[in-house]
Amino acid sequence: MLEGGAKFPGIIGLNNQDNNYYDLSQGFYHKLHEGEGTNMSIDSLQTSNDGGSVAMSIDNSSVASNTNDSHTQMLKHPGLRRHTNDNDSVAQSVNRRGRVTHALSDDQLARALMDSSSLTEGLENYEDWTIDLRKLYMGEAFAQGAFGKLYRGTYNGEDVAIKILERPENDPERAQVMEQQFQQEVKMLATLKHPNIVRFIGGCRKPMVWCIVTEYAKGGSVRQFLVKRQNRSVPLKLAVKQALDVARGMAYVHGLGLIHRDLKSDNLLIFSDKSIKIADFGVARIEVQTEGMTPETGTYRWMAPEMIQHRPYTQKVDVYSFGIVLWELITGMLPFQNMTAVQAAFAVVNKGVRPIIPGDCLPVLGEIMTRCWDANPDARPPFTEVVRMLDIAETEIMTNVRKARFRCCLTQPMTAD
Repeated sequence: MLEGGAKFPGIIGLNNQDNNYYDLSQGFYHKLHEGEGTNMSIDSLQTSNDGGSVAMSIDNSSVASNTNDSHTQMLKHPGLRRHTNDNDSVAQSVNRRGRVTHALSDDQLARALMDSSSLTEGLENYEDWTIDLRKLYMGEAFAQGAFGKLYRGTYNGEDVAIKILERPENDPERAQVMEQQFQQEVKMLATLKHPNIVRFIGGCRKPMVWCIVTEYAKGGSVRQFLVKRQNRSVPLKLAVKQALDVARGMAYVHGLGLIHRDLKSDNLLIFSDKSIKIADFGVARIEVQTEGMTPETGTYRWMAPEMIQHRPYTQKVDVYSFGIVLWELITGMLPFQNMTAVQAAFAVVNKGVRPIIPGDCLPVLGEIMTRCWDANPDARPPFTEVVRMLDIAETEIMTNVRKARFRCCLTQPMTAD
């Protein structure tokens, strides 16, 4: 994440041939179109893996699949250091009751969680959800960020995703923020009970780390699924069914007065029956006063203009993001794939750019997308209405367009003013 909060007027060039465009490696955009103002500030840049299988995101960091390296900053506690003559696995040397695979014996986050010599703290106000580490078996990490990792494992014999966040040792302010986010995510997950919301299993707090355990999605994320299909569109019937899963889950979330704030294909998980469940509520907020809500969440390709611009926002930011997700399902492609995330943000805010709706798209689906990503939040439909419109689309597909698939020409520009 970049610091400083510098304000940038104007609009970047939309391609590398534009004389007003300068690469990010030059320190953002030194030359911009003159005469066009914006309130957008670039102090909250975030990156996405754009296709990694992530059950829960870690902070707002990028993730990398299939890695055991720890990029974390602390965990230099003497009790966690591995000595040269220590040949035992973590399960033997650190915690004889909780279990960790031998491959993780040098993984300091895993060792910090399973360290039997450190006190396991319950979840504040949610003690019943505190996990018993003796029943937790940790597998290898499959994603990581600047402040933690995601692991696959089992709990009571059930496949689970284990998120471990490290407590920043020398940054009390950051530690306080992460503690609040951890408690918030626990509260959200313990509260939300819906077929299209990832199921919370439990969590715990340790002196050095926080842990959250949820059900594991064997199908990975929607973004990973689309990447594996190499930008081929999803069968239309399945695309609408999965869009309905997301819309129903979000209608439930909004019905409780909550905002997700980071709805994107990386946070939508595919289960064995191909159903979709929404994950990652670490940045969700209760919708009370949005004036003071920080915009440093979400990912630019899916982010509503008002959030990019640091303006007050409502639940309608989730509706905007859903419109982009629906386009992904329909086309199989990455939104704004011909732009960097920062270019996409500038284009969305300053030129009203949106992904191009395929010419053979069902009119009702095109209408849903167009309405969802309207620049005016008040014009975006509530999720209850989105569900109704998708139900109509599903009926139309079942009766008139069986076996239909959308086709996208990769040579076509995929954004439009």
